Amino acid sequence: MKVVFDTNVFVSALIVPGSLVEVAFLHVQRTHATLFTAIPILTETARVLRTKFHQVDEDVTVALKLIGRAATIVKPSVIIEVLEDIPDNRILECALEAHADLIVTGDRHLLRLKQFQDVAIVRMADFLRLFQDDPITTPIVRQRKRGRRGSKRRGTQ
Repeated sequence: MKVVFDTNVFVSALIVPGSLVEVAFLHVQRTHATLFTAIPILTETARVLRTKFHQVDEDVTVALKLIGRAATIVKPSVIIEVLEDIPDNRILECALEAHADLIVTGDRHLLRLKQFQDVAIVRMADFLRLFQDDPITTPIVRQRKRGRRGSKRRGTQ
């Protein structure tokens, strides 16, 4: 399976330790999926890390190297102008160039499309459900779900 992660997925993986996005990276590394990205996606990720999360340049560089080791970097040969948000169009371009099966995102503009040409557009939770029988995912996802329910109960008592 060929997958493109949106900028918001990369940022979540880097900013929120212990997130389910880390589980997704585990699957990519275990060859359940091949991750693709492009320079404009990496550039946008760096911009968001610097401006919205005030990450220093050294940390941003480490983050981009981490992504670069996990993903195959493609150079899109087409320019797409389907959505108003230019970075969203870069995600679509990367997916087409990679002949991706999925785009994983939390972006509502991309999610509204549901599909672009032959590429399905899904949330992280939907991506992880594809691996629900995997021995690595199952305990981690169950643990995260229990932790959320448990914290809700504690908060209401």
